Amino acid sequence: MNNSISAYDSSLFRNIFTSDRMREVFTDKAYVTRCVEAEVALAKAQAALGVIPHDAGEKIQAGCRVEKLDFDRLRRETDIVGYPILPLIKQLDGMCEGDSGRYLHWGATTQDIMDIASILQMQAGLRVIEDQIQSLRRILTDLAVKYRDTPMAGRTHLQHALPITFGYKVAVFLSSFDRHFERLQQLKPRALMIQFGGAAGTLASLGSTDIGLRVRAKMADNLGLSNPAISWHVARDGVAETISFLSLIGGTLGKIALDLIIMCSNEFSEVQEPFVPHRGASSTMPQKRNPISSEAMLAASKLLRNHAAAAQDAMVSDFERASGPWHLEWVCVPEAFCVTSGALNHAEFALGGLCVDTNRMMINLESSKGLIVGEAVMMGLAPIVGRNSAHDIVYAACKECIEDGDSTLFDQLVKRPEVSGRISQEELQALCDPRNYLGAAQQMVDDVVRAGAATLPKKKLVNGAVNGIVNGHR
Repeated sequence: MNNSISAYDSSLFRNIFTSDRMREVFTDKAYVTRCVEAEVALAKAQAALGVIPHDAGEKIQAGCRVEKLDFDRLRRETDIVGYPILPLIKQLDGMCEGDSGRYLHWGATTQDIMDIASILQMQAGLRVIEDQIQSLRRILTDLAVKYRDTPMAGRTHLQHALPITFGYKVAVFLSSFDRHFERLQQLKPRALMIQFGGAAGTLASLGSTDIGLRVRAKMADNLGLSNPAISWHVARDGVAETISFLSLIGGTLGKIALDLIIMCSNEFSEVQEPFVPHRGASSTMPQKRNPISSEAMLAASKLLRNHAAAAQDAMVSDFERASGPWHLEWVCVPEAFCVTSGALNHAEFALGGLCVDTNRMMINLESSKGLIVGEAVMMGLAPIVGRNSAHDIVYAACKECIEDGDSTLFDQLVKRPEVSGRISQEELQALCDPRNYLGAAQQMVDDVVRAGAATLPKKKLVNGAVNGIVNGHR
């Protein structure tokens, strides 16, 4: 048992709120490794362009080793300085052969290195998110195709509205994740940018020529990052957009979770999360099978909205170096990535093994005794008696059906001469059958599946965290 005060590192809760793979991206060691990577990339670029001696770049690359760092010393000195870069450079200097260490951090400022490290972590984190999005898209596609024609009650304001299919409901979820995948591809070049500007962003320390710009371009190329036209020390929209993107994923997961939670309730019983012994169990009610993954997804969606707000608040920076807002990113960026990955894990588990009760869906669809097809009957009668008259006829029939309690909408309609005298019982029965009033639901399922096929992975990408849930190891 550790002494963590964060749910993301807690021995008890961390696998509920995040994934092992994402947590590894944002550990202290991972961050410092990225800082060292940034310093080495800077030295290599400057050596290649003749800003520092060529052999200095080689010696810096050879000598700077994360495994040689004294992390306790780094922690103590960071407490004093307030930032880890100056203490880090002091240790790295001692690792470099000869006097090559004197060329470390040449022309850079602390925020350059910390921003690069953070961007490299975000780059790695987005790879994890992309894998999980692709896995979930595959799962949702399979569900949409499988249940394309499975009728169920569509609900608005938690009331029966019109018939839909379960495949249609899932395809709506899928369409959001198709757009999230598209957003991610568009986001990368905008947000994953190199940072190298020096003290005030002007690269003045490297002279009045364009050498600083060439160094920055070389670093971007070496690290696989975009090269912006200008330093972005106080233009934090790329970071804020990334966290806002994660919040959008959270919003979609929250919507899915809320639907699943309600559909799992005993009164609905249309779906259940995959069964794992004792998962969702109660300490006092043996019958309970709570939708634990959906609950975690819903909580994550709320946390992510807070993180997005913090990242956008951090955009409000003063002059050429923020006096405090930047620190918000140190907290919200790692946590947002971690909680998003954890929520996606739960979505993969819950939807990948979802138990769907199609019989119960039909029972629920028919439970309103035909009222759910009130619009269908109205539109069927409208060409015969006029739209307004048809509305009044069906409204009155629905009212009597509700008050009677035993009769169906068909029973109430068939005894009305203004209906039975104008339309056959067979035609009326067809209008009252919810399976005949699905509109273009099935075609839209096909369209969504077809549109996403080109960028869809061929196999499910199930990670270790999901396997842990499936195998009952949690």
